[in-house]
Amino acid sequence: MFRTLLIANRGEIAVRIARTARRLGCRVVAVYSEADRHALHVGAADEAHCIGPAPAAQSYLRADTILDVARRAGADAIHPGYGFLSENAAFAEACTASGIAFVGPGPEAIRAMGSKAESKRLMVAAGVPTVPGYHGEDQSDAVLEAEAQRIGFPVLIKASAGGGGKGMRPAYGPADFLAELAGARREAQAAFGDARVLLERYLTRPRHVEVQVLGDQRGRIIHLHTRDCSVQRRHQKVLEEAPAPALSEALRERLHDAAVNAARAVAYVNAGTVEFIVEGDEAYFLEMNTRLQVEHPVTELVTGLDLVEWQLRVASGEALPGDFPPLPRGHAVEVRLYAEDAVHDFRPSTGRVTRLEVPEGEGLRLDAGFRAGDAVTSFYDPMLAKLIAWGQDREAALDRLAAALDAATLEGFATNLPFLRRLARHPALRALELDTGFIARHADALLAAPQPMPAKLLAAALGRHRPESASGPWDRRDGFRLHGAAERVEHWSDGVTTHALVVRRAPSGVTLDGVTPDASGAQFAADGKAIRVTRPGEAWRLERVEAPASASEAGDAGTLLAPIPGRLVQLLVAAGDRVAEGQLLAVMEAMKTELKFHAPFAGRIESVPHALGDAVEEGEALLLLTPDQ
Repeated sequence: MFRTLLIANRGEIAVRIARTARRLGCRVVAVYSEADRHALHVGAADEAHCIGPAPAAQSYLRADTILDVARRAGADAIHPGYGFLSENAAFAEACTASGIAFVGPGPEAIRAMGSKAESKRLMVAAGVPTVPGYHGEDQSDAVLEAEAQRIGFPVLIKASAGGGGKGMRPAYGPADFLAELAGARREAQAAFGDARVLLERYLTRPRHVEVQVLGDQRGRIIHLHTRDCSVQRRHQKVLEEAPAPALSEALRERLHDAAVNAARAVAYVNAGTVEFIVEGDEAYFLEMNTRLQVEHPVTELVTGLDLVEWQLRVASGEALPGDFPPLPRGHAVEVRLYAEDAVHDFRPSTGRVTRLEVPEGEGLRLDAGFRAGDAVTSFYDPMLAKLIAWGQDREAALDRLAAALDAATLEGFATNLPFLRRLARHPALRALELDTGFIARHADALLAAPQPMPAKLLAAALGRHRPESASGPWDRRDGFRLHGAAERVEHWSDGVTTHALVVRRAPSGVTLDGVTPDASGAQFAADGKAIRVTRPGEAWRLERVEAPASASEAGDAGTLLAPIPGRLVQLLVAAGDRVAEGQLLAVMEAMKTELKFHAPFAGRIESVPHALGDAVEEGEALLLLTPDQ
């Protein structure tokens, strides 16, 4: 086993690697950007080194700086985690040249599988089924348009280098092909520095199923069963589970065999994931991720293995045991907690985490990269943590997950927690209606704005609990008055809206004038100065507040503001242009996501304060419009 391990990453995966490595007796070295000086992963290591400013290009993507730290710290291995340099073949080569073990596959495998076009050619040669498409070198508009016609619409345009849904766009017909192609190229260039794309037939109801593989340095490659990752937004995973449900045994075996054959085709070493598109009883190779996956905990919970531990063991030269793979036990489900506003098209959000509390207990696991007090910035992916639940079967795992989400608290900015609560209890999810269009198909139920607490439930909450912050001398008397019971107006916020309540003091306790309490299906708990109220799929935090100001807080509807810091990557109008309601005006890139800005009404562009490529701060005006009279 290695003496000293450097972790070239951040967030929850860096925390996880640090804890496993220290358990195995390794000394752990962390690196961090200036924005992450007080991050959780820094404290999880034995020592930590700053490697540059907040932007990833000046810190976590600086291979030379990270290698210099590794040499100075005496590291004999580097674990890249996922993202950043984890699939960078040149970095893997540089580690080897420096006499430092790279915890991952060899550079040849990274290069072969890092190119979607090259990986498809290799899979065809290895007998692994692939989706019909075009993976050629000619990237001209005319050739790509002709190939799309040959494949047949709809087609999926995908960045040839990279993954994570970046540079991936469907074109449903010839009329929108060139516009989607331009968008995919732009995203691919920004994310991977490579604008090349490939085309594939776009399956209408596909499932995303993957197989975890593990290979040692002696040439043995095994699978660790399947995962289903079909529930996605923007082609990025939201909910994952293992084993993948509702597969025939014949299909499951074909997936296992195809994954092992795919890994064997590139002499794969260490942990990796082979991803497939499954529709009906057919499966097609999608891509191979030559690294650990975000969703690896669900495989760990059903196999009992620590995949990070086996990554380190394999990288240090150990052979895989003869009794691998272990049979899966029970079922596991994972959701990703994001700093994003699901109601507004999953728009990323920033701010400081004021509360992060998730219940602990049997069958529950939280992998977090943040804690209360940490700042979420626009420089990195908006994932905050992963919540994983295990059960004897799928229904038990989903029930445990749903209960934990209802009881969880995550405050400080907009998050996807309300969305996840609805998702975990959605009947279509329970009924195994799984495919990559799940969220879009059920958007009305999943993405509705959070609702205020019903008045009857509000009355029940205040009748049962009276936080100390809301009481005073008036509450310590019976409220007797010659002309009736005492009453007053109080303002209570439930996190969605502020309620102005006529509170009456009665012998039975505090009541709301004219409201009959109803606590059906709800649970109440004192939460410091507030009351926490939960019902299946819903949660509120009720807190006494001052009377809101009467002045309107709404901004000028004709001013489009940047919701978070980012960069202007597309500007489609100029001052003086006339625009129609709903017309696309500009596109901003922030937190690895493109935010689109449309005209809120028909009118005229008065001014464009920024130029294409400009960095824009949160709250700055992007465009100013005046409406038609």
